[in-house]
Amino acid sequence: MITVPAAPALRLPASAPGLLLCAGGAAVALGLGRAVGVAPLLVAILLGVAVANTVLRREGAAATRMLAPGTAVAAKNLLRVGVALLGLQLLVPDVLALGWGTLAVAVAVVALGIAGTLWLGARLGLGWTQRLLIACGFSICGAAAAAAVDGMISARTRELLTTVALVVVFGTAMIPLLPALAGGLGLDGTQAGMWAGAAVHEVAQVVAVGGALDTTTAAGGALTVAVTVKLARVALLAPVAAGVGIAARRRGETPADTRRPPLVPLFLVGFLACAALRATGMLPTTVLQTAHSVQVALLAAAMFALGTGVRLDMLRGIGWRPVALAGFATVWVTAIALAGVVLVHPLG
Repeated sequence: MITVPAAPALRLPASAPGLLLCAGGAAVALGLGRAVGVAPLLVAILLGVAVANTVLRREGAAATRMLAPGTAVAAKNLLRVGVALLGLQLLVPDVLALGWGTLAVAVAVVALGIAGTLWLGARLGLGWTQRLLIACGFSICGAAAAAAVDGMISARTRELLTTVALVVVFGTAMIPLLPALAGGLGLDGTQAGMWAGAAVHEVAQVVAVGGALDTTTAAGGALTVAVTVKLARVALLAPVAAGVGIAARRRGETPADTRRPPLVPLFLVGFLACAALRATGMLPTTVLQTAHSVQVALLAAAMFALGTGVRLDMLRGIGWRPVALAGFATVWVTAIALAGVVLVHPLG
């Protein structure tokens, strides 16, 4: 009798379950975003938080451990590829066309926002890594900036997840508040759009605010201005992250059992390369559209993954200091942005 050896069982990578969950979450977020007219990255974060606090909480620690390798890949690797592709959206001529005054406002928001938040965080007794994540996340581009900076320092996972959760809470609160304030101040489309792009944390939240501003007569055309100003802030992620990397190396903030981070990480090199490639004008529209779709999908998967790490019971235990610092950072950045708008485009 001839015995036929059994075919070896197909073994999936340990990251497969988590990646499949993040892919499904991203697909749902993209669909819901189109259906209800809300930016998919914001939907993805909220959906991840909802899944973490319902399904995963019910299934227990075993399910969380099974999904952890894949969600970690999505939250780090996919996010970094998405951030690099974000450079293809950066139209350098459009940013320069805003004028040096507007560009100076973007620089001031990032520089003063980070400096003021770090200063108050130290007064509140928060550790360097926690206050740095909040400062960069709230001053540059939300969860993506916090995650990018996290790749340069030895922050604890809890600190990153706390920052992401605070970005979601405070940035989402700005979606209805900023248009109401802009209307009360009588800002026109350019002024309101510039304020939104300079003040709001996430790119997705800027799109949501810009869309809301465009529904008002006085603020028509705000969305384009808001996104362009926001991308000017996004462009500052590369030098800020490089500076953080240098500071981390000097402080010895990386764990002893890991390699020291590079001065300029590969994904930020990719971001700058994509921005330079876009500036050549050589890429056809179809390529740019495809790259944009891929970038949104990757960032949606990454935001969903970050959201799955936000447990509401964890937030109840973080204390008042990070919440107070996040609230201050929101008000501080918004005030700097409004002052810049008034200086560059006076009211009246």
